[in-house]
Amino acid sequence: MPHQERAGLTALGAVLSPLEGGGPKTEAVVQRLSAAISLGVMADGQQLPSETDLANQLGVSTMTLREALVVLRQQGIVHTKRGRGGGSFISASAEVFENTSQARLQQMSIQELRDLGDEQFAVAGAVAVFAARRGVRADIVRLRSLTDRLKDSTELVSARRADSRFHIEMAVCAQSTRLTRAEVGLQAELSALLWLPRLKLDPAAEAATHRDLVDAIEREDDAQARELAESQTESRIRRLVALRLELSDR
Repeated sequence: MPHQERAGLTALGAVLSPLEGGGPKTEAVVQRLSAAISLGVMADGQQLPSETDLANQLGVSTMTLREALVVLRQQGIVHTKRGRGGGSFISASAEVFENTSQARLQQMSIQELRDLGDEQFAVAGAVAVFAARRGVRADIVRLRSLTDRLKDSTELVSARRADSRFHIEMAVCAQSTRLTRAEVGLQAELSALLWLPRLKLDPAAEAATHRDLVDAIEREDDAQARELAESQTESRIRRLVALRLELSDR
C-alpha cells in the first residue's frame, strides 16, 4: 500500500466544492445540500454557513443560493431563524426524505434511472481501481469503520448515511478530486432513492460487499475491486428500476 499522504481531500470539502458544468444551478445546489444532510456530512440542527460564504464555496450567486434555500425550506429540510443568533439550520427528518425521495422516483423515467445507473457504474469502477492503487493505511481504517457502522445499523437513516459516506470516502481514498466530486453528485441523486424502505436493501448484506471491497483495496487488487463495485451498482440499479416500474403500475 502506498505511503504518500492524500492531497487534503475530505467528504465535507467535496460536498461544499464549487459546482461544475452548465444547467440550472438552483436545482444543483438543492441536490448538493440535500446530499450533505442525507449523508450526515452536515448534521441535524447544524447551522449552515452564511449565505455569502456558502454561495462562494459552491461557486454560485447569493441569489441562486437563496432560491435553493427557499426550496429546501419548502421541503422541510432546513428552517431559518431571524434576528440575533439567526441563520439557516438543518431540520430534516427521515419521513421528509422518504416522502420527497419517493415522489422524485415516480417523476423519473426508466431511461433517466438507467442513465444515472450507467454513470454510477462508470464512476464506481474507476474509484475502486484508483483506491486500490493509491489508498493509504488511514483510508483502510476509515472504510472498515464505515463498513462496521453499516453492518450494525438498526434503522435506514443510519444505514443510508454509512453506505453513502463509504462510497464518498472510497473516492477520497482514490485521491481524485474530480472522481470525489462526481461521487458526491451521484450520491446526492441516488442515496435516498436506494434506501427507500420499499427497496429493502439489507444493511448486513451490503456491508458484506463493502468488506470484500475493502479487502481487495487493501490487497491492491484493482481488478477485483472494480468487479465488486460494478456488480453492486448493477444489482442496486436493477432493483431501483423494478421499484419504479411497480410504482407506475399503481
